Amino acid sequence: MPETVQQLVHALADSTAVGIAFEDRTWTWAETVGDAAARARVLRSWADPDRPLHVGVLMENTPELVRALLAGAVGAHVTAGINATRRGEALAADVRRADCQVLLTDAEHLPLLDGLDLGGARVVDTDGAEWAELTGAASRDVDGFAEVGAMDTFMLIFTSGTSGEPKAVQVSNFMVVMSGSVLSEKYAITPEDVCYCAMPLFHSNAIMASFAVALSGGATIALARKFSATRFLADVRSFGATYMNYVGKPLAYVLATPEQPDDADNTLRVAFGNEASDRDIKEFERRFGCTVWDGFGSTETAVIITRTDDTPLGSIGQPFDGVAVYDRETRTECPRAVFDEHGAVANLDEAVGELVNTQGAGFFSGYYNDEAATAARLDGGMYWSGDLGYRDEAGFVYLAGRTDDWLRVDGENLAAAPIEALLLRHPAISQACVYAVPDANVGDQLMVTLVLRDDAKLGPADLEAFLAEQPDLSPKAWPRYVRIADEVPTTATNKVIKRQLRAEGTDTTDPVWEREERGRSYAER
Repeated sequence: MPETVQQLVHALADSTAVGIAFEDRTWTWAETVGDAAARARVLRSWADPDRPLHVGVLMENTPELVRALLAGAVGAHVTAGINATRRGEALAADVRRADCQVLLTDAEHLPLLDGLDLGGARVVDTDGAEWAELTGAASRDVDGFAEVGAMDTFMLIFTSGTSGEPKAVQVSNFMVVMSGSVLSEKYAITPEDVCYCAMPLFHSNAIMASFAVALSGGATIALARKFSATRFLADVRSFGATYMNYVGKPLAYVLATPEQPDDADNTLRVAFGNEASDRDIKEFERRFGCTVWDGFGSTETAVIITRTDDTPLGSIGQPFDGVAVYDRETRTECPRAVFDEHGAVANLDEAVGELVNTQGAGFFSGYYNDEAATAARLDGGMYWSGDLGYRDEAGFVYLAGRTDDWLRVDGENLAAAPIEALLLRHPAISQACVYAVPDANVGDQLMVTLVLRDDAKLGPADLEAFLAEQPDLSPKAWPRYVRIADEVPTTATNKVIKRQLRAEGTDTTDPVWEREERGRSYAER
């Protein structure tokens, strides 16, 4: 059984099955692996032997990006995924933080680098004539490179940065191979399958849940430059996609588009990802005639939770061994949640804690060149995820948000995620983002930004009536402020940037409704 990405790539070196599909072109795996080997030789010829060879990639999802990833596997160097949505000094800092000797980019992204201090990285335009000439003349043989080990770093992948500066996670070969083999076996992925990848390949979701799956199954990886809700179904049909990955809110975005009577007339069998709501999972399955499997895991892969067939509504599933919910202050496990007759958690204050791996780092190999951040994650010999949750008596986990999603309203602790899930019961609401804004006196006021489905209508009276009908809604959890937005700020991986919403507060041109301090009625500010 393969233990490294290098071994997976070697196994496909002679395959005549389609490896990459992009727009109206295809390349076999044999062609693709040969292209990767040629690139690996050029990159090796430039390496400073006194430094680790880290090669940054700054591109959208294109065949050249896949070749670069495979070149790292073949050539035994580390690829650093650089977020293509970063700009200016933030972009430069990522390149320096990843200690890149070479930065591969393309004509579209090359101008972003003008005037930036990249720490001496050699910038290569992969659309240029020099790159084409050098790679065209290089040997396409995969032999002759160093052999990598299972725990050697395959990639540096930056965290999404929703709650602070991104950190470069060292992702081992083992993690990529394990993820690919587990998912390809679970969903019976073969060379006849087509894995549709619209999530960015500089992020862990696309690497673990698409790139690795295609490699393990010998399947085609069908690339979209970037995710588009309106183009989604046309892409699936055009590529004949049978499998797709997602992270964040893509299912919600697709479901917000107008439904057509023939939506289920497509080739898609399975959608795998994380962070979709229960409502969106069920609706996506119905509308597009496929199975949706939603799990939970961060870029660090130290806390993993998977859904089982008996996972109750609202839960994200059962955790791997060693994963628990802990109180950060007392360093003890939190009591299990007790539900009242309406399904609300009666002991939220004591049941909610941080998701941890009590056995240590799990599969987390640490952040590159950041000992302080690594130590903070591994405080006291346990991995602290920064995610809040609680568990029921049967051990199922329910998310409560990030550690900064803990609100204190009128002396009562509230968690954002359960309130967001409740708001999504309303058929007009596509997305709900709950966060704290400062109370004029003490503590927090609860604010929510709502994004409505296409052509949906929702007025203050409609929301008042809906909230009044929810028996499991705490009186303190009625939003004080409601912002109606066309969209919310997100990372490149479709995760909401709540710190931006908090900073804006009610200072926005979007409509904002305000509830009376002790009442239940809303009026536009």
